[in-house]
Amino acid sequence: MARIGVEESLTDVQQQLQEQGHEVVALRQESDANGCDCCVITGQDQNMMNIQNTAMEGSVVNAHGYNSNEICEQVEQKLQH
Repeated sequence: MARIGVEESLTDVQQQLQEQGHEVVALRQESDANGCDCCVITGQDQNMMNIQNTAMEGSVVNAHGYNSNEICEQVEQKLQH
């Protein structure tokens, strides 16, 4: 399965993605996003960790306004592309 970086405050999303078989990495600093296929951020601070400037190959999912099921669906869609 995929390696997915998730901001620490999104514990419900972390758990759900782990249950789906993904490797989940807590995003504490910018370098944690390296090697991730996808990252999930809270969207509360768009510049947090400067994800948009990080040299990562994966997609970024903004969790703001979505429940954990919707976020996990978005992650799956990003991984299929």
